[in-house]
Amino acid sequence: MDETTLVELSRNGRRDAFETLVRMYNRKVFALAYGFVRDQATADDLAQEIFLKVYQSLPSFRAESGFGTWIYRIAVNHVKDHLRKSSRRKTVSLDQVGESPAAVDDGAEARVREREEGNRRSEVFRVLETLPPKYRMILALRDVEGLSYEEVARVLGIAPGTVDSRLFRARKMLRKKMEPYLRAEGGRP
Repeated sequence: MDETTLVELSRNGRRDAFETLVRMYNRKVFALAYGFVRDQATADDLAQEIFLKVYQSLPSFRAESGFGTWIYRIAVNHVKDHLRKSSRRKTVSLDQVGESPAAVDDGAEARVREREEGNRRSEVFRVLETLPPKYRMILALRDVEGLSYEEVARVLGIAPGTVDSRLFRARKMLRKKMEPYLRAEGGRP
């Protein structure tokens, strides 16, 4: 069944059709949420809340853009609201995120490489967290989720040119903030 049919059936109360839509987008919505909160339980909760909003908003879906773009827009707005509310309460640092478990390997060299990669990944997440939300969001949608410039523009409700300029600024900020780490690692900034 195609997506348009699933949306129409979901609008008409077919839960099985909506469950199929949830399965189609669950990983992407979870990944988007997790990219910002870096906590699996919170990302799970956010994903459930997002799909509840999607279900409740189905009657207002006008199909002017793709269904996936519409879901991303709801997800982005919900995550923004969550971040705004949680920043008033407390800030969670990406340094608190545990590293992924090391692969079982007898070679010390492989373990060292994996540890270094984990350290680099943690540093990137730490630096990303210091960027303003509009720049974090644009990096997540374009560079992590792989959406096109046009899709990012529709999700965020901005012009494609604005996507281009914000993405340029976000990458520049990220590179500048990563310079000390790269120098310490012997790399080029």
